[in-house]
Amino acid sequence: MKALAPRTVQSFRREIVRYFERSGRDFPWRRTRDSYKIFISEVMLQQTQTDRVLKKYGLFLRMFPDWRALAAASLRKILFAWQGLGYNRRALALKRAAEKVIKEWNGDLPSSIETLGTLPGIGPATASAVAAFAFNAPAVFIETNIRAVFIRFFFKRKKHVRDDEILPFIAQTLDRYNPRRWYWALMDYGAMLKKKYPNLSHRSAGYRTQSRFRGSRRELRGMIIRKLITSSRSESELARKLMQDWSHGRHDRGESLKMVEGRIISLVAELQKEGLVKRIGRRLAIASH
Repeated sequence: MKALAPRTVQSFRREIVRYFERSGRDFPWRRTRDSYKIFISEVMLQQTQTDRVLKKYGLFLRMFPDWRALAAASLRKILFAWQGLGYNRRALALKRAAEKVIKEWNGDLPSSIETLGTLPGIGPATASAVAAFAFNAPAVFIETNIRAVFIRFFFKRKKHVRDDEILPFIAQTLDRYNPRRWYWALMDYGAMLKKKYPNLSHRSAGYRTQSRFRGSRRELRGMIIRKLITSSRSESELARKLMQDWSHGRHDRGESLKMVEGRIISLVAELQKEGLVKRIGRRLAIASH
C-alpha cells in the first residue's frame, strides 16, 4: 500500500479522538495501570462482550487479587468464578499463565510482546493488546471494533477485506506517543459504528455467521463443567442431570438418555485432554493443578 498523506492521518485521528472525548466509554480496566488487572481483562474480553465481562471482572479480582493468589488457587475455584464468561479453557490458561509469571518472573509481568506471547492462551493480538494497555507500548494489533473502523474509512467499497490488508493502515495511523488512549478511542468508535451499521463486519474476510449456541458442543461442555464444579459425577449421572434440565423446559433436543450419555463421553475425553477434567475411578471431577 502507498503511504497515507499526513493530512489524511491527521483528519482520521481528529475524528476518532473527538468522538472519544465526547462519548468514550468508561471501564474499570481503563482506570488502572496494574498489569495484572489489565491482563485479566484482556483474557476475559477474548470472544466475550464487555457487558458480560463487567459482571465478572470485579468479583474475579476480589477472589484473585494478584498473580500469586491466582497461581495458588484451585482450578475448581477459578472455574467457579469464571462461570458466565464461556470458553473455560481460558480460565485454565489464566491459571497456567499466573504460575509461569510467578515461577519465571517473580510476579512481574514482562512487557515484551514476544515474551507475553509465550504465556498460555496468549496469541499475537492479545500479547500486543496487553503491551499497549499495560505498558503503553506502540504495538500494532487488530480486534473486532478496530477492524470495523478501518473497513469503514479505508475500504469503503471493498468486500472480503483481509486483516493483513488492514494492519498497515493501523501501523501508519497509530499514535505512538499514547497508543493506550488511541486504541481505547478506536475501539469505542468501532463499537458505535457496528451499532449504526450492523452489516459492516460482514465485509471482513474472516467474518463467520455465529453458530447456534443452544444444544451445541460448546454449551454442553459448559454444562458439564458447571455440574462438576459442585461435585464429582459419573457420565451417567451427568446425563441424567442434563436430561432433567432439558425436561424442565430449558432445552428441547428430543434426545434419549443414551444419546446424551454418548455425547458426554465424547466431550469428557476432550475436557480430560485439555486438562479441565480428571477421572477418579468411575467418577469425573474438575482437574487439580
